[in-house]
Amino acid sequence: MDVPTRVPPQPGDTRVPLDGGGLTLPALIRLADGTAVPAVDPGALERVGCAHETADRLAATGRWYGRGTGVGAHRSVAVDPAEETAHGLRLLRSHAGGAGPLLPARTVRAMLAIRANQLLAGGSGIHPSFVTALADALRLGVHPAVNEYGGVGTGDLTALAQTGLTLLGERPWLTPEDAPSSPAELPAGGALGEERPPAGAGALGAVGVGAVGAGAEQVTLAADLTGTVDGVHVGEARPLGVRAGAGDGDRTAGGLPAPVTLRAGDALALLSSNALALAQAALAGHGTELLLRATHVVAALSLAAVSGSPEAYAAPVHALRPYPGPARAAAEVRRLLGLPDDPATDAANGPRATDRRIQDPYGFRAFPQVHGAALDASAALRRIVETEINCPSENPVLSPEGHLYHHGGFFAAPLALALDGLNLALLKTAQLSAARLSALSRPDLTGLPAFLATGPAGSSGTMILEYTANSALAELRAGAAAPASAGHAVLSHGLEEAAGFAGQAARQTERARAAYATVLACELVSAVRALRLHPEPPALSALTLAAAVLPTGLEDRPLTGDIETATELLPRLAEL
Repeated sequence: MDVPTRVPPQPGDTRVPLDGGGLTLPALIRLADGTAVPAVDPGALERVGCAHETADRLAATGRWYGRGTGVGAHRSVAVDPAEETAHGLRLLRSHAGGAGPLLPARTVRAMLAIRANQLLAGGSGIHPSFVTALADALRLGVHPAVNEYGGVGTGDLTALAQTGLTLLGERPWLTPEDAPSSPAELPAGGALGEERPPAGAGALGAVGVGAVGAGAEQVTLAADLTGTVDGVHVGEARPLGVRAGAGDGDRTAGGLPAPVTLRAGDALALLSSNALALAQAALAGHGTELLLRATHVVAALSLAAVSGSPEAYAAPVHALRPYPGPARAAAEVRRLLGLPDDPATDAANGPRATDRRIQDPYGFRAFPQVHGAALDASAALRRIVETEINCPSENPVLSPEGHLYHHGGFFAAPLALALDGLNLALLKTAQLSAARLSALSRPDLTGLPAFLATGPAGSSGTMILEYTANSALAELRAGAAAPASAGHAVLSHGLEEAAGFAGQAARQTERARAAYATVLACELVSAVRALRLHPEPPALSALTLAAAVLPTGLEDRPLTGDIETATELLPRLAEL
């Protein structure tokens, strides 16, 4: 089973290699967070250049979808070879039709890193300048404006078209500090290199072709252009002072990537990817991994608070049904509580624990089985994400031997199904967290006052936490009850009669992650309070850490702050 990486990067290690085959989820997260910059492998970039030359040769035969033909239902409509570059520009413009709110910088940065690494696998035939421009954007901390809606799990066409127009210079670059509230605040499309003040640029702080950054000088493009298509320049547009063919440090000016030259075949090569859905899946999956690790700590504290039986966590029990996830969940609880692998033979516990309950409620007794399934689902998602971000998915695709294949590898069914599976598994373990929360309020299980209340008779204590947790649980259940992969769509005159809906599944995973964090935080608040009330609280590092952070007052009072503090504490608990 895949165990999530816990080793932090070495001090001064601020570069993530991109070579088309070795990008890991933790490294991708560092690029998305801006704590590292990409280092493009020269050999991989050379491979992209060779594939581009091969693509030009093969395209001359006339059998290249989206370059010598239209796309979708227009797949049989021939495009004049002299019009291929113009056709590509029209393709980018016509497909840049996303809608909805603009995505966070972190999500878009992850998308840029994924697309650059996929292109480095050498299957697209794109010109290498697109790869270096994507890497430059990550290095400079800028990103294109990308709307949330547009993809259906058969290629993130709208998001990557918007990215392509930004790389060409038709749309502005944004910085992480920019917070545009609607697509209406973005400048309308226009000629590459055309100097114009975009609508709302001052409010956006957008930087790019003709855009004025917040407190920055306007970037002006030189009229050093090599051609026109439909009256629009598509040659090499460069900011003033940037030398053609300059090295890595000279490809930018004014803190921006230099606009890229569009060539025949580049447009569809850039669009043919689920990079946005993969970015959303990677970020949501990584956040969920952290919560699943933190759950071991919270469940262990709850088990200690009710003096639960260790038998359900015994290694011999899980050896009988050798699923990796349940065995790991049980082992983590044993480690955190210092329990023996086999309590039946441990001298300290004795062969029989007559003073212990024969069986605990499911929230404790079935925790390894239920939470283990979530661990396995998380590991399955990671395997799929790390596979997809390291392989070419373009249609058509070039093999390493230089053969061209038209295919359906872009159909994101594996990703969508893995996300839906994780959402369902997360619901099940969240239900047990809510069950343990309820158990912590029961005097017959804890030996403590009902709802852990310490005030006058009738005090409510932690009673409201059950309501809050079940409210969040309902949000999680609503998303899991309607798997995104069950959706259906018939598009482009019926030629594309199904869709994967991976992006929708990824957004459901992110909502599920946020809801689960609230459920788990409510349990943590109650578990720490219960252990504080114990006559002799156990000496546990997790309890020491949590008790030092969570408020100490036991009187009836608003608990919102406690939940927020507990939520912020979960990533730290995940590292114990």
